[in-house]
Amino acid sequence: MPTNIVIPEMGESVTQGVIASWRKKPGEYVRRDETVLELETDKITAEIPAPASGVLTHGGKAGDTVKVGAVVGRIEEAPEPAASGSAGGSSGGSTEAKAHPHQSPVPSKPGAPPAPATNGHHEPAAGSSADVRATPLAKKLADEHGVELKAVAGTGASGRVREQDVLDAVAARGKGSTSAPLPATAPAPTSAQGVAGTGVRREKMSQLRQRIASRLVEAQHTAAMLTTFNECDMTSVMGLRKQYKESFEKKHGIGLGFMSFFVKAVVNAVRAFPLVNASIVQASAGGELEIEHHDSVHVAVAVGTPKGLVVPVVRGCENLSFAQVEQGIKDLATKARDGKLTLADMQGGTFTITNGGIYGSLMSTPILNPPQCGILGLHAIKNRAVEDPASPGQVALRPMMYLALSYDHRLVDGAEAVQFLATVKNCIEDPARLMLSV
Repeated sequence: MPTNIVIPEMGESVTQGVIASWRKKPGEYVRRDETVLELETDKITAEIPAPASGVLTHGGKAGDTVKVGAVVGRIEEAPEPAASGSAGGSSGGSTEAKAHPHQSPVPSKPGAPPAPATNGHHEPAAGSSADVRATPLAKKLADEHGVELKAVAGTGASGRVREQDVLDAVAARGKGSTSAPLPATAPAPTSAQGVAGTGVRREKMSQLRQRIASRLVEAQHTAAMLTTFNECDMTSVMGLRKQYKESFEKKHGIGLGFMSFFVKAVVNAVRAFPLVNASIVQASAGGELEIEHHDSVHVAVAVGTPKGLVVPVVRGCENLSFAQVEQGIKDLATKARDGKLTLADMQGGTFTITNGGIYGSLMSTPILNPPQCGILGLHAIKNRAVEDPASPGQVALRPMMYLALSYDHRLVDGAEAVQFLATVKNCIEDPARLMLSV
């Protein structure tokens, strides 16, 4: 009796996804709860497990858009084959390492032979990929980007090359590092990719990127968004960090960064101006607007990944120590880069912090993360000539950072926003305030 593979419920905000890749081949024996495919949604990439043990049949191909509840394959229950005759999975070795190095596209016409796998320039993929231990998705990405898998260091089990390893290699190549070059010559692109000879190509926008785009447009169309700016002197925080960095890491097992100071500064400012931590919601579809107040400060931290921007949430920051905040941010950033974030990691934020300074940004106006009413933008620290606080009237070089607070003017008045940002500034310039909550 076959068992259907069904796209499961993944939260009320997720209604569909795209089959990113099949981890197992048609006709392959799979065990119950073994991952059979990866589904890319507008929030996360989810691994879909086998609901039973048996022989797999695909009901869709990579790139197909499928809705929650859709049947995408089935498993014919059968006894596990002997190790010597197994197509993979029944022996101790990895089935991923034995997968065919190329995933051929579906023929354009019934009965037509499948076209050979190609990279983004329509050249046949390098045959040496067949000898490399890599996941099917990693091999597919390598083919698309013209990456030589033998030159990629694998971070998976037993040195297996993962999707992220290939993306890192592509990013490194873009920065001018020495990795496998693209083919020297390539045919002119087809009309589906662009005009011949122009070097133009098109690719499908990912679900995550589409969601980012729609939310940013939604924020600008629905909120009365305004940004206020200030600057803060980082001398005191930098001094504290330098003084206690080693002992902090030795005791807590985590480095002391700047983000924990800003998170705790936001918590302090929220106590005085709670509306910045509130949200505007609709009572029902088409109903009146209501203010949703939050007793806890759940800070969403913007993290850049190869697939796009994500904002996982550090919860209950008012109850966390500096070390717990740092550990929470590090864990979420690692999960984001590895594509392991869950819906629970992404939901429930009440305020967002984004740090463009790590990319060198000196000033920006961050866009709200609906339905939140506030987002704090941090920027690069630069030595600037300012009045010396210890010697009024004298000029001194101080490490300064511009701060930007974007807020929803429908709920937060300008005076509140300015004072909120000034409170954050004061906490950073005098960190003792964070200990005393003043």
